[in-house]
Amino acid sequence: MSQPGELLVVGLGPGPDQWRTPEVTEALSRSTDLVGYQTYLDRCPPRDGQCRHASDNRVELDRARLALALAREGRTVAVVSGGDPGVFAMAAAVFEALDADPAARDILVTVMPGVSAMQAASARLGAPLGHDFCVISLSDNLKPWSLIERRLKAAADGDFVIALYNPASKARPAQIIQAFDLLRTHKSGETPVAFARAIGRPGENMLITTLAEADPRVADMATLVIVGSSQTRLVPRPGAAPWIYTPRSTPDLAG
Repeated sequence: MSQPGELLVVGLGPGPDQWRTPEVTEALSRSTDLVGYQTYLDRCPPRDGQCRHASDNRVELDRARLALALAREGRTVAVVSGGDPGVFAMAAAVFEALDADPAARDILVTVMPGVSAMQAASARLGAPLGHDFCVISLSDNLKPWSLIERRLKAAADGDFVIALYNPASKARPAQIIQAFDLLRTHKSGETPVAFARAIGRPGENMLITTLAEADPRVADMATLVIVGSSQTRLVPRPGAAPWIYTPRSTPDLAG
């Protein structure tokens, strides 16, 4: 029997090559096989003799099972995600596949972090994630909308800054509107809101507004939405959009 290979779960970051970590670059260069969504594989540097296994974006478990099968053959397989592989991406799918397949657990699995979309957007905007925050995906493909609503309400009641992933798609145009309707019943209309689209890529655009004035229909799957807390502030700049930050201290805790 052949020795099991190696499975590398990597994140490319949200955009430019300089946001890809050296660890991930090295992993891509030594992998015999790349497995991932076609759009992400297109961002990987070409290498002679490397096999690429592209698939649609909604077959995460199938990709994970394929990667495990290739690694069982003794190959070095990189499972490719955009952003960070552990944030709504392929790391969870790989471990779900491993959980269901005890025979594959002798494969060496390494998860390599990447820059997440929320980190990139926060850096562009200033420091909106400077205090407690939470991250919620608005996609109800793998969980019921009622659960998303419950989590949005809990995050608003807890006065977290909220980063919203997967806000809208052609198949799901209404969820972001429903999410904003719910948030408006629990948070001040003056709460800062940012729509950060395609950060680090061609067509990058940032829109800063308030919860009361925001038009959630501007969001699509390339958009990361940040909804501030009651403490989130704007810092005006001459001739430029304001910075957004959330101070690390709160009135109750400042000393």
